[in-house]
Parts: sequence; structure tokens; C-alpha cells
Amino acid sequence: MHRFKPGVPKRYLLLAAGLAWTTAGLILGLRGMLWVIGHDSFVLLHFLIAVTLGLVFFQLVFAKVSLKHITRIRELEIVRPSLFAFFDAKGYIMMVLMISLGIFLRRSHLVAPEILYNFYVFMGTPLLVSALRFYWAFIRYPQLLAEDGPGGATGEGLGEAD
Repeated sequence: MHRFKPGVPKRYLLLAAGLAWTTAGLILGLRGMLWVIGHDSFVLLHFLIAVTLGLVFFQLVFAKVSLKHITRIRELEIVRPSLFAFFDAKGYIMMVLMISLGIFLRRSHLVAPEILYNFYVFMGTPLLVSALRFYWAFIRYPQLLAEDGPGGATGEGLGEAD
């Protein structure tokens, strides 16, 4: 069974995470924007509000979450972990719950579309910014491994405020 496991160098888990977060962010952001463009007379205002709030949400929540995933990946003891190890079990559970909640809210009509689709833009923003952080960690990976002393796998050099 081991030979069927798609093992990759840890660095590529950062790329896989970036691609996953980019995909989710684009799906949400584009779905939200396409609805808002077709149904909202205050497109630019609502877009700016959603993106601004999304950036704040990144700073409050997603910066810590993405750094936690980056640090966990860098500290994995397995040299060639599974390609799917960019999330831990908790991360996959959270992803399934968030996707399920989004589908439920869209299909149930419990939330007005103008709120839901602006929320999609809002949530797409921190996902995309987090993806950029994963890409940056992927690019800087060899350099970060070579650094000794403080910051080895703590996230220094990955945009975290000191």
C-alpha cells in the first residue's frame, strides 16, 4: 500500500496547500462577485467593504491558521509525506464543514443572496491572501531551512509580525 501513497518532499506540501487555498478562494470570490455584478447596483462599494473586512479577518484569524499549517508542514518528521498532508485531520474536517455550510446556506435560502454572496467575497479574500503566504513559504523554503537559530520553523520571514 505504501507505494500507492503519493509521497512528496515537504516543500511541495506548501505548494499543494497554496493551490488548495487559491482554488477555494477563487471559487468563493468569483461566485460572489458574479452574483453581485449581476444583481447589485453598489458593486464597487460592496466589493471594497467585503475585501476590506476579509483582510481584517485574515489578520485576526487566517494569519494564525496559515502560519500554523506552514509550521506544521516544516516540522513534519517524515521526509516524503503524503501529498495530502498539507492539512491535518482537523484541517480536513474544518474544510468539509465549511464547504457543507456554504452549500447548505446557498440551497436553503435561509440567508438573503445579497448577504450570502457578499460573504463569499469576504471569505474568498483571506483564503487568497493565505494562499499567497503558502506560495511565499514554498519559494523561501530552502532559505528558511538553511537559517539557524530563532525562527527555524516558527514562521519568521513568512510575513508574521515580530
